[in-house]
Amino acid sequence: MILAPIALFVYNRPWHVQQTVEALRKNELAASSELFIFSDGPKSEKDREKVFAVREYCKTITGFKSVALIERALNLGLASSIITGVTEVINRCGRIIVLEDDMVTSPYFLKFMNEALEFYRSEEKVICVHGYIYPIKDDLPEIFFLKGADCWGWATWKRGWDLFDPDGAKLLKEIKKRKLQKQFNINGAYSYTKLLENNTLGRNNSWAVLWRAATFLKDKLTLHPGTSLIHNIGNDDSGTHCRVSNIFDTEISRKPISLTKIPLEENSLIYKEIEKYLKSKKTSFITLVINRMKRLTGIP
Repeated sequence: MILAPIALFVYNRPWHVQQTVEALRKNELAASSELFIFSDGPKSEKDREKVFAVREYCKTITGFKSVALIERALNLGLASSIITGVTEVINRCGRIIVLEDDMVTSPYFLKFMNEALEFYRSEEKVICVHGYIYPIKDDLPEIFFLKGADCWGWATWKRGWDLFDPDGAKLLKEIKKRKLQKQFNINGAYSYTKLLENNTLGRNNSWAVLWRAATFLKDKLTLHPGTSLIHNIGNDDSGTHCRVSNIFDTEISRKPISLTKIPLEENSLIYKEIEKYLKSKKTSFITLVINRMKRLTGIP
């Protein structure tokens, strides 16, 4: 089996990076995997010390086949850093596993990613493998497909990444033209359309919504595990796009995920379960945002 290189994107969170790397190192395929670490340049003098602290830690990392640290002199921003880094690695290697600095992995994350990349290497309909799934219920199937790509611990091939489109305005126009807003928004459970619209207006720098939209419009599928292989520790107000929240917390799998042949179509039952879960958490999520804004503005 050809092992995909791992791209890890870091910035200014030393503790988060260490947790991510320690968990990744415990994966059974870590010692045979190449690790590329992309360290974005400091945005301001305030960030410089922590950026350099992360880089010093990264220089000590062992336990992988090889470790390459790419230190950006300038601040590219999260979106450009990921887009540029993924493109560089995938053009060279043809496939890639992608993590950000707040993704704690199951010991079986790399096994699932690599086996799935091999299993579906020639299936044009499948363009992404994802490691995270919402804590929606306990009896999900071992694996299933959902439409569009995702971004919390993922893998793809060059043929998948070639579909990425940075033109958010074009993507949004096409979604509206084809009247796909409701489906794209998981029937109103999550406003991806608004996220995409804000991206076009420069109000956010989300590469992930562009990735999702581009693959959604192409009717492509992402393979998901029934038990999450990723726990996101970044929902603690430390990241660029994350607020304090525990609604995405999940237990990570302590056993391997088995790959079997399943229908190449979106699992409509899981889609509905995700819709129900996100809608059930919507009020608490909005409350978290409001409370955070109150703290930032001093409103009692």
